Amino acid sequence: MFRVTSYQAVLRILLVSVGLVAAGAVAQDSQAPKPADQKPTDTPAAAVTPAAKAADDAVDPLKRPLDAKRKKQQMKDFSKEIKGSYKKWLEEDVVWIISDEERAAFKQLSNDEERDNFIEAFWQRRDPTPDTEENEYKEEHYQRIAYANEHFAAGVQGWRTDRGRMYIMYGKPDEIESHPSGGTYERPMEEGGGETSTFPFETWRYRYLEGICQEVIIEFVDTCMCGEYHMTMDRSEKDALLYTPNAGLTFWEQMGMSSKASRFTGNGIERLGAGPESSMLQTKQFDRLEQFAKLQAAPPVKFKDLEEAVTSKMILNPMPFDVRTDFVKVTSDTVLVPVTIQMKNRDITFVNKEGVQRGTVNIFARLTTLTGKIVQTFEDTVQVDVPAELLPRTAENASVYQRAVPLRPGRYKLNVAVKDVNGDRKGVWSRSVVVPEFSEDKLSTSTLIVADQMEPVPTKAIGAGSFVIGTTKVRPRVAPADGKPALFKKDKDQKLNFWMQVYNLGTDEKTHKASATFEYNITNVATNKSVVQKTESTDTMGNVGEQVTLQKSIAAANLQPGIYKIEIKVNDNVSKQTVDPSAVFAVE
Repeated sequence: MFRVTSYQAVLRILLVSVGLVAAGAVAQDSQAPKPADQKPTDTPAAAVTPAAKAADDAVDPLKRPLDAKRKKQQMKDFSKEIKGSYKKWLEEDVVWIISDEERAAFKQLSNDEERDNFIEAFWQRRDPTPDTEENEYKEEHYQRIAYANEHFAAGVQGWRTDRGRMYIMYGKPDEIESHPSGGTYERPMEEGGGETSTFPFETWRYRYLEGICQEVIIEFVDTCMCGEYHMTMDRSEKDALLYTPNAGLTFWEQMGMSSKASRFTGNGIERLGAGPESSMLQTKQFDRLEQFAKLQAAPPVKFKDLEEAVTSKMILNPMPFDVRTDFVKVTSDTVLVPVTIQMKNRDITFVNKEGVQRGTVNIFARLTTLTGKIVQTFEDTVQVDVPAELLPRTAENASVYQRAVPLRPGRYKLNVAVKDVNGDRKGVWSRSVVVPEFSEDKLSTSTLIVADQMEPVPTKAIGAGSFVIGTTKVRPRVAPADGKPALFKKDKDQKLNFWMQVYNLGTDEKTHKASATFEYNITNVATNKSVVQKTESTDTMGNVGEQVTLQKSIAAANLQPGIYKIEIKVNDNVSKQTVDPSAVFAVE
């Protein structure tokens, strides 16, 4: 035993010695100079030629293709940045209805506040009744998800299945033909006729899907017999006897006019047997391919033609309209921007609808940053109903629409497109909009709005609906695009209304109250003479805090025809600051 152990020890020593000698030889060989005729097998990174480096640098870094490693790292960074509810919203809640452009824009947002604003705008854009508190589209969408999870789950959640996806995107079909157990099936003649046996399948029929076509037929097949119905373009996929020789034959195959083997050669996307109507199969396959492709995309926006008009450079037969933007402080970094659109009734085409003349106008608007990033989009349909006998008298009147959007201070571009539905006229409007920043320590005011309507709203309507700012409905009179001031008629029933908010009034340290005066001055621009003067103080306005809303009205009949300027001078007795916003209007 001792001798064997000694031999093993000697053997281990010899092996170690041989290893050391070999390692030394390798080291010496690596340090030895290479022969002159020996070419290196790998070129070091530092040995890149100057020409190659210059060519590399000439390529725009933003346009260089990303390698797999960088793409993977970017996806990791995005997953870390967007997580929790935002990730669930993007990848589950709206995965079937969000467009590729919206998804790309959402992924580029840098903070949660921007994502919250995006999500709010996403649902607002799809709200069929923006003047109400409820968003029927959003409510219906989540009801569809719940229904899909309850009825279409099959190993995975119902919203992930094909049937769940179609239901969420397009709602309940107009007709469902269900074969939950498969079994005997009489083929229609367009599928070759004859009798066969099928897997479980369902056929959904929609009378019309916007952006796709009429009479949309979608077929789902459960080939695994496990409840997992998948959408298919091939109507023969439901045939359980498709691969069984001499079984489930079509009429022509039964009569020897065709063979079952011919189903698998030259029939395109479908393996239907030949029949009396098989000659039309080839032409219909393109329609099926097109329909299948369209069904994969998110449902289209309501007014796609107006969205294209926003970016168009030329409009034939233009429709005139005017736009006004106002600014009202919400928080230190959020500003409410009411966008008011005004159209003359004479520019709208009216048609008779059950004895009433009705004009219909589609509106599409988009707000973008200077870099082109979309921050808000809204679209709506406006209808104007006028009794037939009053239409000539109301031709010179205007129809007004408004949508208020919250924005952060900064510079934006506003694009608006309108379409006269009955007359097929379109108009576009584009301007830069600078949203002011309302500093916390500086006396400032909202836009001074000259309105043709100003009235308190019911408690349930506070802060909601068109023209509503806080507790008051304020409908601005929009100035025309030719530079002339907003026009009011000299009428006994016409009121001139002035609305404005004042922010950051100073408060006295002893009384903890604001102390300020508000001077109203209306002057005739032509004569520069004051026609209306009035002053009021916070002492007579009750308990006034740092913010106060000013509302005044006068009868248009009290002013002679002409152009006027309204100026409201605010003197803060505590902070010793002064502001004096003004606006111009005309009376005829």
